Amino acid sequence: MYPARQIWSDPAEFIRSHDGARPVLFFAPSVLQDTARRFQRGFPGRVTYAVKANPDRAVLENLWTAGLRGFDVASVPEIELLREIAPDAALHYNNPVRSRGEIARATELGVRSFSVDSHSELEKLLALVPASTEVSVRIRLPVKGAAYDFGSKFGADAELARDLLRRVAAGGLIPSLTFHPGTQCTDAAAWEVYIRASAAVARAAGVRLSRLNVGGGFPAHREAASPPDLEAIFARIAQATREAFGAAPPALVCEPGRGIVAGSQSLAARVRAVRDGGDVFLDDGVYGGLMEFPQIGATDRYELRDPVGRPRMGARVERVVFGPTCDSLDRLPGTLHLPGDVAEGDVLIFHGMGAYATATLTGFNGFGVLERATVRSLCG
Repeated sequence: MYPARQIWSDPAEFIRSHDGARPVLFFAPSVLQDTARRFQRGFPGRVTYAVKANPDRAVLENLWTAGLRGFDVASVPEIELLREIAPDAALHYNNPVRSRGEIARATELGVRSFSVDSHSELEKLLALVPASTEVSVRIRLPVKGAAYDFGSKFGADAELARDLLRRVAAGGLIPSLTFHPGTQCTDAAAWEVYIRASAAVARAAGVRLSRLNVGGGFPAHREAASPPDLEAIFARIAQATREAFGAAPPALVCEPGRGIVAGSQSLAARVRAVRDGGDVFLDDGVYGGLMEFPQIGATDRYELRDPVGRPRMGARVERVVFGPTCDSLDRLPGTLHLPGDVAEGDVLIFHGMGAYATATLTGFNGFGVLERATVRSLCG
């Protein structure tokens, strides 16, 4: 767990006891473990965790405690961190572009699963990895329904994927396919389209897949009115795989990051000022823990509390909300509906902030330092 003098019952208790010198990230290990177990119960295959979403040691240790034994890694530092925490974990190095030195180090550390989306990168793997290594060809499709597209940087089209898959098999490596439908996908159709395309690529290549990695993209709870139905997505993935591959489908793997970790943390930002009764300025913003908001939109799961942790109950008013830096880009998208009695010193708590809030944190203008607190519950 995060370093702390104690485990607090909830964010409100912590707020009552602290002066609010900096933003606070509240972590509920029980929520993280429950979500990890939900994935393991429901997903019809192996669940791995995408470390990039939140590589904090406390998160990784709690996921191991919850029974996760596989992790999706994107760099040698992530691999080395996992080898410290979980020496026996299965690691899938699914960043499709790596230097030869990175491949060699990963192999030295026991990584036996890589992805690839180009001939040049495949040649590196053929030259450097053992024959027992799985190589998953990453495909991309023009599939909509994600908060942003993961296919603009990585992935091979169907023809290239077919050729790469044949080359993997001919080179004596273990052939698999992988894809990533995007982030925050609420419609299971995104996975179904990719699964059917994967089956077509495998047939065209004449290669039987060892595994099909259906990537991440599983949604976190960002809109208060519509918590995601993960079980419906899991069921659709299982059905689409049976229909696309028939009697001998490949084993399935998924690599959720946001979908597992987001709900386990909440971010509390202090109100620095209410400018002439209008715009609100926080002590955190888009250069800090709220970096993702301009890309995928602000969550509507937030609450405002006064300096001693009591909920503000005034009628809601639309407010422009800025972060603390001197940069005009440091503004949350749109407006937030905040209680009209918002005041300096209040605390605005955003829920569902466990993904990327710390992984992409900057120190611009001297801001961006988050205090950490472990809580039993994220609900006051």
